[in-house]
Amino acid sequence: MRLERIWLISRSGSQAAQRQAKRCAEDLAGQGVHVVVASSGLARNPFPGLLATEAQLPDLALVLGGDGTVLGAARHLAPLDVPILSFNVGGHLGFLTHDRRLLRLSADADKVEEESLWDRLRQDCFALERRMMLQAHIDRGDGVDQADGPHLALNDFYFRPCLDEVSPTCVLELEIDGEVVDQYRGDGLIIATPTGSTGYAMAAGGPILHPGIEAIVVNPICPMSLSSRAVVVPPRAQLSVWPLGETSRRVKLWKDGAHATVLEPGDRAVVQRSPHPALQVLLEQSPSYYRTLTHKLHWAGSLTATEPSHN
Repeated sequence: MRLERIWLISRSGSQAAQRQAKRCAEDLAGQGVHVVVASSGLARNPFPGLLATEAQLPDLALVLGGDGTVLGAARHLAPLDVPILSFNVGGHLGFLTHDRRLLRLSADADKVEEESLWDRLRQDCFALERRMMLQAHIDRGDGVDQADGPHLALNDFYFRPCLDEVSPTCVLELEIDGEVVDQYRGDGLIIATPTGSTGYAMAAGGPILHPGIEAIVVNPICPMSLSSRAVVVPPRAQLSVWPLGETSRRVKLWKDGAHATVLEPGDRAVVQRSPHPALQVLLEQSPSYYRTLTHKLHWAGSLTATEPSHN
């Protein structure tokens, strides 16, 4: 990998991420790399500014934070084919990030007589994984031709009621490939990728999908019908979601936990696979998705308190 220009994105509000970003920037600058440092968070989006002011795209986006920081970077950089290398610095679960111990700077590598992270990247000692993303366009029911989209998501889109002063429920009609499937009455609806199946969709009782499986999870949130269940559809499927009911029953569309837009009854959200996957740099020589699940979700609990295992 060529390392001439790097965007270094750190999690906003995390002192640990800010300190690590400073160390990385100094290390890279000492090697003649052009580094741009920026902070990212729910209230801070650096990417429109970077894309407007930087003359060239980076060879790599180095993200220091948690999954939320990675999701924000993926939504903006996936359409530009910029690879993302992320480390869990100041984050929480970190499903999408590497252990920060793999972030070995030049001085750290000299002490243990091993290669630095930058040397590994220059020598192409990594793999590039393509993660499926979703996109959403909004068709307004008033017939006015207004561009609203595409909105992108690496984890999920979800629809939730917009009003707080009334019961937080809504009615959403789902159409898949031109066929009406169900009307969901409840707290909302999640449409997730395999990557997002371990996020909000999992918390709402949905299935966990291996990222090697390209599919779309449709999962209702607290439905008021026992027959409403999560379904998994092919990646080529086109899903349309309509809010139903009175004009006051507006619905918010969220992308990876960030606000996307508001839908009125009669509007339609068309969700389908994005043509632009997120490019993730993998450093582990033998990565294991199941090991990640076991570690992050604390599966098997305390092995000393369960039945003996040969493994």
